[in-house]
Parts: sequence; structure tokens; C-alpha cells
Amino acid sequence: MTGGDIAGLIAAGVFAVLVGLIAVPLLKLGGVFDQTRDSIKDVSDGITPILAESTVTVQEANKQLARVDVITRNVEEVTGNVTSLVALFAASVGGPLIRLAGFSAAVRAGLTSLRAAKEADDVVSHKKPSKKRSSTSGSNKKR
Repeated sequence: MTGGDIAGLIAAGVFAVLVGLIAVPLLKLGGVFDQTRDSIKDVSDGITPILAESTVTVQEANKQLARVDVITRNVEEVTGNVTSLVALFAASVGGPLIRLAGFSAAVRAGLTSLRAAKEADDVVSHKKPSKKRSSTSGSNKKR
């Protein structure tokens, strides 16, 4: 063996050790890639049912919102009907009640003026004014 052969053998040994040192991290990196692939598969298998359930949930929520929309329209219609009914009631009953109140006030004013005129006639003719009975004057006389 010559010096060149020995140098070739040493270089080949160093190269083999170098390949061995590089192979260990590459094998570990391959294991990491395998675990990553398995994790991604598990996540995608778990997401598929979740997405299906969320789709069903959104569809049911949309159905309920449609029902609420119908209920809201009905409430709006009822509110409009009640408003119209109150306006009709106020127009049909309120007017006559106001007229009745005005009439009763006029009758009261007329009766008051008749009493005042009668008392004025009694004073002019020197008659005693008629006594009015009231709860306060009657109770004062008894004391």
C-alpha cells in the first residue's frame, strides 16, 4: 500500500463518519415529518364533523330567524291595528264625551246663574234667602 492508498482509505473513513453524522439528523427530521403528517390527518378528520355540525347549526339558526321575522311582521300588523282601533275609539266615543262634558258644564253654569238670580230676587223683595243644607253648615249648628 502506498501513501496515496492510505490517504484514500482515511478519506473514505472520514467520509463514512460524516455521512453517518448527517444521516442521524435526517432520520430524526423524517420522524418529525411523519408526526406532522399524522397530526394534520387527525385535525382534518376532526374538523370534518365539526364543519358538518356547524353547517346544520347555521341552517337551524336561519330557520329560527325566518320564524322570528314572521312573528315580528305579525306584531307590527297587530300594533298597527291597535293604533287604528284606539284612533277610531277616540274619534267615536271621545267626541260625544267631550260634548256631554260641555253640556253638563253649561247646565251647571245655568243652574248656578238661576240660583244667583233667585237669591237676588229674594234680596230685592226683602225675603230671607233660602237656606242651603250642607254637611259643614249642618254639623256646625249641632255643636
